[in-house]
Amino acid sequence: MRGIQVKEYVQGPGDLHVVDLPDPNPAPDQYLIAIHASATNFFDILQIRGKYQTQPPLPWIAGAEFSGVILQTPSSLPHGRTPKFAVGDKVFGARLFVTAPTSYAALVVRARIKKGDYVLVHAAAGGVGLAAVQIAKALGAIVIATAGSQHKLDVAKSFGADHVIDYKDPKWPEEVKRLTPNGRGVDIVYDPVGMINPSIKCIAWNGRLLVIGFAAGDIEKVAMNRVLLKNISIVGIFWGAYATNEKDTVETVWDGLFELMESEQFRGTCFTDKDFVGLESVPEALGALGARETWGKVVVKVPQEGQSKI
Repeated sequence: MRGIQVKEYVQGPGDLHVVDLPDPNPAPDQYLIAIHASATNFFDILQIRGKYQTQPPLPWIAGAEFSGVILQTPSSLPHGRTPKFAVGDKVFGARLFVTAPTSYAALVVRARIKKGDYVLVHAAAGGVGLAAVQIAKALGAIVIATAGSQHKLDVAKSFGADHVIDYKDPKWPEEVKRLTPNGRGVDIVYDPVGMINPSIKCIAWNGRLLVIGFAAGDIEKVAMNRVLLKNISIVGIFWGAYATNEKDTVETVWDGLFELMESEQFRGTCFTDKDFVGLESVPEALGALGARETWGKVVVKVPQEGQSKI
């Protein structure tokens, strides 16, 4: 087996290297899966540097999301259960699949989104951002999307955003308010960047601010009197911990997502401006993601032995 093993924390993606590793030997209750594609996330960049809020023990294999084909099924499951999937089935890492369930759980479970809500999605052309745009639209919200370039604004628009705003314009909070009824502000702010403080300027009475992440690098400090005076809620979402703390919610979230997919209200958000093929391209893919040169989900294709890398 080949992979990118993190034996010690690194400065950045450029320090990652592909190595040969022993083939995995699955336990009796585990599947063996051939990985055909792996997706990158911003937290991958933080984890390899030792900067994420949860760190696996060293050494570990970088990456959290995948899709592939089952090579071997469990030989023994508790209570005499039979494997749900068969050899040859195409699967993805549902418990580790990050962006879509993060956005669904944030908007539906945490913010209680409803039809007619005005929703502000920051970094709307990113992986979680495009998922949030689609979910909010499917549930009847009016979506205002921010991004940092015209190309990314166009991408957000193509995935359903009603209005788009360049957040590099210092007057963006005023523009957001202008787009809402009577200038009252938005009902929900979806923030994977670290823009809670300026977003308070354009949130409505009883509004909900969702803390998704800190892609800008800094963890904000909020003056709590502003929270009190506007009667607003600041709500966190840590999807990775739901499998431990709220297992039933995981199934509920995925049921909701599959319903949106089946009704064609949610589609894939794979970055298509450039192809990343082979594990050797992972450092470049993560570097492009970290430099904000991409949109949507940056996926690395993993050719199988004997397959072309073209």
